[in-house]
Amino acid sequence: MNWLNSEAFTLFGQHIIWSDTIGNILGLITLALGWRRSLLTWPVQFLSGLILFIAFYGHLAGSAGKQVVVMVVALYGWWRWNHDKGRSADGQIVPRFATWRERAAMAGAAALGTVAVALLFKAYPSLSWDPWPDAYIFVGTVVAMYAQARGMVEFWFAWLLVDVVGVPLNFANGYAFSGFVYVIYGALVLWGMRDWWLRSRKDARPVLEGAPA
Repeated sequence: MNWLNSEAFTLFGQHIIWSDTIGNILGLITLALGWRRSLLTWPVQFLSGLILFIAFYGHLAGSAGKQVVVMVVALYGWWRWNHDKGRSADGQIVPRFATWRERAAMAGAAALGTVAVALLFKAYPSLSWDPWPDAYIFVGTVVAMYAQARGMVEFWFAWLLVDVVGVPLNFANGYAFSGFVYVIYGALVLWGMRDWWLRSRKDARPVLEGAPA
């Protein structure tokens, strides 16, 4: 699998490797599928994490470890959406707004998680080159995926908060390609947020067996 860390092309003066290219493309597909509330969201997310895990394993232990967490959350999302499937007339999950208790719990978990992960990264510098932003993006991603698995509209807000740091961080570090992809993420997030928001306001009563959809 060494080819995953080989150069795919050069863009904006950057040497873009295959794992970065594939990971970013799958990330965009995952967001698009999430927007459509497709169950395929989670297998694609899992595949993205698996490819990046293979690419990082052996030389970037911290990055590889983060992908393991992403894959675990993707499996949870797959189970959760299967469990919730069929609540709406179209057979997909019904987006909803989180309760204030859920929002407080996620905000607290994000804050404490970011501090804990950043301190871990600082204690073991080999795990991350930029501990605090890296921890913020990683924990924010996990929180966003969890909220998505629960069908919460707030997961789009969580992704937006990740982008707020991810976009300037990538451009500042010279990763213009990844920064540009994060800008596209941001556009998809805004469109997806609007769609889920509107759907959460509609009557989402389940279709009774034998009744017309």
